[in-house]
Amino acid sequence: MTTVPTHARSAASRVFVVLIAASLVLAALVAAFLVFETQTAAHDEAERVTAATARTLAVSPLVAGALEDDRDAASAALEPYALEVTSRAGLDFITVMTPDGTRVTHPDPDEIGRHYRGTIPADDRELTEVFTGTLGPSVRTIVPVRDAAGRLVGWVAAGVTTESISETLVRRLPLTVAITAVLVLLGALGSMAARRFTRRIAGDLPPGEVRDAVSSYESFRTLGEALRAQTHEHGNRMHTAVALLELGRTDEAIEILTETSRQSQTLVDQVTAQRHGDPAVGALLLGKVSQARERGIELRLHIAKDAPSSGLSPIDSVSVIGNLIDNAFDAAAASDDRWVEVEMHPAADGGLVIAVSDSGEGVPAELREQVFSPGFSTKPAGAEGRGVGLALVRSVVTEAGGSVRILDDPSTFLVELPVPRSRR
Repeated sequence: MTTVPTHARSAASRVFVVLIAASLVLAALVAAFLVFETQTAAHDEAERVTAATARTLAVSPLVAGALEDDRDAASAALEPYALEVTSRAGLDFITVMTPDGTRVTHPDPDEIGRHYRGTIPADDRELTEVFTGTLGPSVRTIVPVRDAAGRLVGWVAAGVTTESISETLVRRLPLTVAITAVLVLLGALGSMAARRFTRRIAGDLPPGEVRDAVSSYESFRTLGEALRAQTHEHGNRMHTAVALLELGRTDEAIEILTETSRQSQTLVDQVTAQRHGDPAVGALLLGKVSQARERGIELRLHIAKDAPSSGLSPIDSVSVIGNLIDNAFDAAAASDDRWVEVEMHPAADGGLVIAVSDSGEGVPAELREQVFSPGFSTKPAGAEGRGVGLALVRSVVTEAGGSVRILDDPSTFLVELPVPRSRR
């Protein structure tokens, strides 16, 4: 009895770990996206508020009229008004200035009369920018102020410091944290459900043992189908021979039995001619010949006498060759010239080459990778084993260090297996 190493992590546990890790990565990405979106939204909101406030003040008759007076009178009239609007709009500063940029208003009275620290557009247009002024880095919008005749009489700048934007971002972070926590929780629940479902199917077996179990099932399935066909064919011939004997037609009965024995011996001689062949594969091929006759398909076997052992376990060998032949049978059955050819010969490096060709239409180029994906099949849904066979073939061959390719003219699945370690 094979025991599973205690240190081997079960397939169910690996599924849980992979899914919970994927959930954490997804949650982290969502959190980063939400933070970025929140920061962008806060910055955009600051631009909208500063622009709207500056435009409103720029068209105010009070501001335009005050700027037409001397600077001190303008400061006395506009400073209280600017501070009140700053407070109500949630801004950090509103600066009214003369055309040359001399401040008329400022949150810090000491800055009044000094030059505006920011960009004053040369073409008297509105401008929004991020600039570091006396209050630090800020998002600010500067708008020209014109009198009734359209002449430039000054500027209005409204701004929000980046520190205030960061405070807005911090206030919105709890929602981001809550969304991230919900995603992690849902991911954990989904991972536990997936682990429970996987455990129902695979128990506590590690992935390698699960694949071996699938390989065993596929081996028994394809070998069972082959032996059933062979038993059915021999049973029909025996029943025919017995009926002929009962009718007294001894010569015809002997001829049927002799021909059956001769055909079987020819197949046995061909399959077992190789010195290092796999007996399980030989039994499979003998059964597949009968299965081919049953389906009206000509099965051609070309097995070199010096073909080496595949190096795979008997179960994996039967699974690989059996699934390739079953796939070829299905393809050939849809063609007018129904044949399948199996060739086994040594590779140049001493490994084994297995080629299974058929008279079918072949695999379209765009599907040649998909046909090896678990669950993918071009055959009708519901058939036993659909979407498993070719995926298992690639898994077994790749794990052994080999490769499997699809060729054209005729449609061929070419498997190349390296020299087994025992013979290196």
